[in-house]
Amino acid sequence: MDEALIRSLTPGVLTVLVRRGANFAAAEDAVQDALVEAVRGWPDDPPRDPKGWLVTVAWRRFLDATRADTARRRREDRVEEEPAPGPAPGVDDTLQLYFLCAHPSLTPSSAVALTLRAVGGLTTRQIARAYLVPEATMAQRISRAKRTVSGVRFDRPGDVATVLRVLYLVFNEGYSGDVDLAAEAIRLTRQLAASVDHPEVAGLLALMLLHHARRAARTAPDGSLVPLAEQDRGRWDTASIAQGVRILQAALARDRLGEFQAQAAIAALHADAPTAGETDWVQIVEWYDELARLTDNPVVRLNRAVAVGEADGPRAGLAELATLDDTLPRHTAVAAYLHERDGDLDTAARLYAEAAHKAPDLAERDHLVRQAARLNSRHRHDR
Repeated sequence: MDEALIRSLTPGVLTVLVRRGANFAAAEDAVQDALVEAVRGWPDDPPRDPKGWLVTVAWRRFLDATRADTARRRREDRVEEEPAPGPAPGVDDTLQLYFLCAHPSLTPSSAVALTLRAVGGLTTRQIARAYLVPEATMAQRISRAKRTVSGVRFDRPGDVATVLRVLYLVFNEGYSGDVDLAAEAIRLTRQLAASVDHPEVAGLLALMLLHHARRAARTAPDGSLVPLAEQDRGRWDTASIAQGVRILQAALARDRLGEFQAQAAIAALHADAPTAGETDWVQIVEWYDELARLTDNPVVRLNRAVAVGEADGPRAGLAELATLDDTLPRHTAVAAYLHERDGDLDTAARLYAEAAHKAPDLAERDHLVRQAARLNSRHRHDR
């Protein structure tokens, strides 16, 4: 079985059923039944038109389920409307599925799960493993999401910004279980970019490529985090960086700046520096100014404080940090870093240890603990 082919066909088959009048939940169930039958039969007898085969079988499964549901017996007249087997229409309605799966009535976690299932073609088991939750829990989440959007009409305009948020959430999940969600997010964003001409879609794709290009250098052999300044840049994926920069430059040339383009510009400046010491921090600060103007996000201002500390010295960075809410995530870790840069090792060690207790995950906690231990050891040695 060609799993990539199956996953690429799934969204188009689902949209055909929905356009014929099936509600989303019933259509999705019927498509899954057709996929099961494909797995059983295609290896021995592959169809000449895979999409047409899936549409035909899924529509029959939908009709069978409709007939069996006595409360919906009035839909049986659709039996007469069954199209003759043949080539499936070439129209790609995948974009409609993106908008449906990112419907504002869904929670972010439900929108992500439904997108991975309906657009990505992943199984419930694969999604559950990726999110490290029981399969039954993920099945309930997807089922609730399908019920929520079942009554949503397909002719309503979608919100690209909401779709991009969902894809960004998928990307930030990274990798766990047997599904590489970062790679999956890039695949889906490429698919979206082919369907809609929008500079922010291109900006998000560029951002993902630029971040993903550093993946191999982001962790040491023992699994510990490697800060950007200490990464082996020879391990960065230069082809992905070049592609990300090209996509970003084309988006910026349209003069419709958005937050994902601004984030990608910052990532591109990091990727362009041959060494950490050659990073153009002054220009990065300018891009953070643009990003803060676009989003008014306190986390952006926190990252800007780090950039200011690099561009104008650690005391300038600490002055910027003092204007921000100290309950922000990673505020303490940033303070520790800037105090270390300023030579105040006692304060830095104390703040690294404090930040470790607030770390959102084990890898970051261990990194901060090591930073505190390194400074404490150095201080004892100096004495």
